[in-house]
Amino acid sequence: MIEFVSGIDTDAGKSVATGWLARRLMDAGRRVATMKLVQTGNVGASEDIARHRAMMGAGPLPEDAEGLTAPCILPHPCSPHLAARLAGQTIDTERLAACARTLDARYDVTLVEGAGGLMVPLREDLLTVDFAVAQGWPFLFVVHGALGSLNHALLSFEALAARGARVARIVYNRWPGRRDPLIDADTHAYLADLAARMFPGAEWLDLPIVEGA
Repeated sequence: MIEFVSGIDTDAGKSVATGWLARRLMDAGRRVATMKLVQTGNVGASEDIARHRAMMGAGPLPEDAEGLTAPCILPHPCSPHLAARLAGQTIDTERLAACARTLDARYDVTLVEGAGGLMVPLREDLLTVDFAVAQGWPFLFVVHGALGSLNHALLSFEALAARGARVARIVYNRWPGRRDPLIDADTHAYLADLAARMFPGAEWLDLPIVEGA
């Protein structure tokens, strides 16, 4: 089973949510792999995969060395389409999908973390959300309660619904909400109610503040 990890913005907490959920699933007896669809701002290795592995507490996976878990690493810290253009490359989406399928065949659960927010372009002609929907991947969607997040979340929910995307889980990341407990509490209640109505089959998960993550 593959789940695609996305969020309302680039700092939603996708990497922490991925590592945290991977550990929870492992504790429940599942064999879990994580993958970074496209890693920007790095050279040679994915910092997000390193964070996943640290949170999973299981050391590197064999597939890390095979290049399956971070098949596209680009040096400039920006959206994938621009990072690829600056590197003189074209993102091979067929290879990305093939890597995910290989992991899916080897593990019970594969969490594929996207880059940036839900709609960020993979290529000039392809949005990340459309790529994931085309693969048939259910979404694990990360939201939070920082000021301005409601607008981002509502637009994202509308985009998912308009595409007929299946939302498996919504993860509410508590960390950004530390800035204003009042906003955090109201956003949590508002989005939980909306998610239950828009995506009635989705599991709602509260991601606690993970110190050191």
